[in-house]
Amino acid sequence: MAMPMMQPQIILLKDGTDTSQGRGQLLSNITACSAVVDMVRSTLGPRGMDKLMVDARGNVTISNDGATIMKLLDIVHPAAKTLVDIARAQDAEVGDGTTSVVLLAGEMLKEVKGLIEEGVNPQVIIKGIRRASVLAVAHTRRLACAATSMSSKIIHSHKDFFSNMVVDAVQKLDTDDSLNEALIGMKRVQGGGVQDSFLVDGVAFKKTFSYAGFEQQPKSFEKPTILALNVELELKAERDNAEVRVEEVSEYQKIVDAEWRIIYDKLEKIVATGAKVVLSKLPIGDLATQYFADRDIFCAGRVAQDDLTRVCKATGASVQSSVNDLKPEHLGSCDQFNERQIGGERYNLFTGCPKAKTCTLVLRGGAEQFIAEVERSLHDAIMIVRRAIKHKEVVAGGGAIEMELSKYLREEARKIQGKQQLIVTHFAKALEVIPRTLCDNAGFDATDILNKLRQKHAMDAKGTWYGVDVHNESIADNLAAFVWEPALVKINALAAAAEAACLIFEKPNAGPAMRGRGRGRGGRR
Repeated sequence: MAMPMMQPQIILLKDGTDTSQGRGQLLSNITACSAVVDMVRSTLGPRGMDKLMVDARGNVTISNDGATIMKLLDIVHPAAKTLVDIARAQDAEVGDGTTSVVLLAGEMLKEVKGLIEEGVNPQVIIKGIRRASVLAVAHTRRLACAATSMSSKIIHSHKDFFSNMVVDAVQKLDTDDSLNEALIGMKRVQGGGVQDSFLVDGVAFKKTFSYAGFEQQPKSFEKPTILALNVELELKAERDNAEVRVEEVSEYQKIVDAEWRIIYDKLEKIVATGAKVVLSKLPIGDLATQYFADRDIFCAGRVAQDDLTRVCKATGASVQSSVNDLKPEHLGSCDQFNERQIGGERYNLFTGCPKAKTCTLVLRGGAEQFIAEVERSLHDAIMIVRRAIKHKEVVAGGGAIEMELSKYLREEARKIQGKQQLIVTHFAKALEVIPRTLCDNAGFDATDILNKLRQKHAMDAKGTWYGVDVHNESIADNLAAFVWEPALVKINALAAAAEAACLIFEKPNAGPAMRGRGRGRGGRR
């Protein structure tokens, strides 16, 4: 019996689409990744340059934070997007080392590019990279020392001021909550100088939109009870309600009276709880605002979700979606509530919160872009301190750990037979990209500095922690100089960079050639 002929699959590609596959596509992917790496290379280290980026809407961002830059880049190349993913993953997991992980991944690809051109099978390279990654991570764990650390970027000239602020912020949290980032808030207030920034031992958020009667409300309380709601306390306009048909004016008046009775019933039940501060995610209208003012109650509507969540966690309140059956255990409390003028804005401050220790950093500065970069820098610093408190293991920074791992992998490569030896050696060389880039960004002679570091690490047993000294254009024992980084940052960066490189080698056809597919007659995608 004759078998029916199957219709051939037809793929339509746009004009100019790259149709290369295999080795050609793999080389193209490596080139695309190298272009992305070059975008962030100059931001690494304390002497790294800031990038000024303008999006299609004209919004300006000035930053040298790797995660921020990678997020703002409009990358369409599928392979190059892998670097964006590992930068975001590094930022989410440990909060720092985003630029380093991108540089390491790009340098690994660059080092083995020559092997691809010579026809080495990608699976051999993948096996070698993973083997080198396992060796490097294991050696990093062995070298790790117990201590804590933090660092910052654009705020380097105010390092002592912000260092104390960050450490105080983390130490104010409970031990069990020290890794709960949601309990540390940051608020930007334009105006004043950087030194005007301060730490609030509690929750602070910008005054919400208010109606008539707000100024008559008290703005300070001692040990107030706090009620958090997800209820709208506002009379609805007729156009917002469902259609109601009436035949007599008296019937319409009954509907209006019912609306007033409903809102007054809600307000009476809220007052009956004894709450002195009423917060709601939904609007609190002028009627309710004046009603609370007459009874010496403070209210704020349209409170942002994250601010309300922090208030609830800190004070012990729970968000209620109804005013019926309110109980004392639904309310929270704090030692002090007050409204304070900060710059050109007014802020509501809750301090002395009993349920969960929390804090808020109020950042000041002249330019909005500068304050935004300070916030990103402090975020990295907070993440570093939090991770160090949790894991308590650090390694020397300034390229010291990378140089030591490079030396170690070169020694281990001599014990490996076959092509794997060459790949592990290339991996070791790729690690030197960190100290080399630190030298380049600081304007040093990278060749001279790297030669000194190689000699120190190879000949001196105490040279394990020697790295780049960006202040004196030399090398120094960065462990003794307190240039430290949590070991978790380096371990995660090494693993993520190796996995990203392996992913690109495993999918050599996942490039622009896979884009622009369409449907043909009798075909499918």
